[in-house]
Amino acid sequence: MPVHVVDHPLVHDALVTLRDAATAPELFRRMAVRISLLLAAEATRDLPVSPVTVRTPLGPAEGRRISADVVVAPVLRAGLGMLDAVLELIPTARVGHIGLQRDEITAIASQYYAKLPRDLDRSVVLMIDPMLATGGSAVAALDLLKQAGARDVRMICIVAAPEGVALVQRQHPSVRIYTPVIDRELNTHKFIVPGLGDFGDRLYGTVDADVPATGR
Repeated sequence: MPVHVVDHPLVHDALVTLRDAATAPELFRRMAVRISLLLAAEATRDLPVSPVTVRTPLGPAEGRRISADVVVAPVLRAGLGMLDAVLELIPTARVGHIGLQRDEITAIASQYYAKLPRDLDRSVVLMIDPMLATGGSAVAALDLLKQAGARDVRMICIVAAPEGVALVQRQHPSVRIYTPVIDRELNTHKFIVPGLGDFGDRLYGTVDADVPATGR
């Protein structure tokens, strides 16, 4: 499946603020919500709908409601920074959680937690993880979702690297990736360049201001 590069001007306005090393955590959180809303809207553009009729104060009106069961699966911890935005957009969505920890030396992800809703085979699953770097964590999370029965999985990320995109497409070719940007490369430490730093640390303010964060 092709990568869907989202080119909306509001997406890129938020992205440049997220990239800026001078952006404080409180503004970083607001921009993370904004960009997540816009990316999720793009990723759900083709959700199935059913016709309905509702009554306005002046009479009946025909319309459409989403008929798909949507599951949102954030990859902990950074994916939690995107979750509230997606639930604001789709309040009826069910939520699963996937806990993965990346070894800083080998860059290999190991699972430490997983709790997923039932009947994923009939759901549209939105896997949210802001950074797609090596692709190791993404593939591990996608493996878990597929083993749980998920068929229609869409990955939403804020920054991607070519290496991660290639690995996901190789291991899970049916998964659609939605991102505003595919950055230049990974450096020798497997961090995205230019990236935006460590998303989780910047979101939660857990990095020293005088120590540059590294993008994962």
